[in-house]
Amino acid sequence: MAVELRHWRFTVDQYERMGKVGILGEDDRVELIGGEIVEMAAIGERHAGAVNRGNRVLGRRLGDRAIVAVQNPLRLPRDDEPQPDLVVLRPRDDDYASAHPTGADVLLIVEIADSTFRYDRHVKAPIYARHGIPDYWILHLPRAALVVLRDPTPTGYKTVRILRRGESIAPLAFPDVDFAVDELLPRV
Repeated sequence: MAVELRHWRFTVDQYERMGKVGILGEDDRVELIGGEIVEMAAIGERHAGAVNRGNRVLGRRLGDRAIVAVQNPLRLPRDDEPQPDLVVLRPRDDDYASAHPTGADVLLIVEIADSTFRYDRHVKAPIYARHGIPDYWILHLPRAALVVLRDPTPTGYKTVRILRRGESIAPLAFPDVDFAVDELLPRV
């Protein structure tokens, strides 16, 4: 006899309430994806180094023109609240202390993929596209490549480019600021 497992689906509001009442703690490495609470992959040294490097490079080059958020929640109604590795946000006087950013606040998302490329590309990309995130980059560490996804539609991104060492690209929101793939990759 087969046992049927029940899955519980949650809205962003329910998920955030779980955090406020202590069911989920700040140290829990989870995010809400498609209404399900999903455990995030462990952060290895190379991944952490790439996040630190990306934060430093983006922050230094963009200055006060944007806020670079590191592994913070992104509120995407109704049932998604991912925690991207890096999010470049529109500046706001309160630095998003009064509310998590939403898709309308996002200028660029950068996910660092050491062991999570398929998840970032095939699960998160459609979510970001559906919510109108204009510019989504996946830094694929094992391949030393930057996958750039643009032109969001309700079903995914229409444009996908793969950049390698020696190539560079500017975020859509900052066409005057080029980033080389080499400067985003960690030095090991």
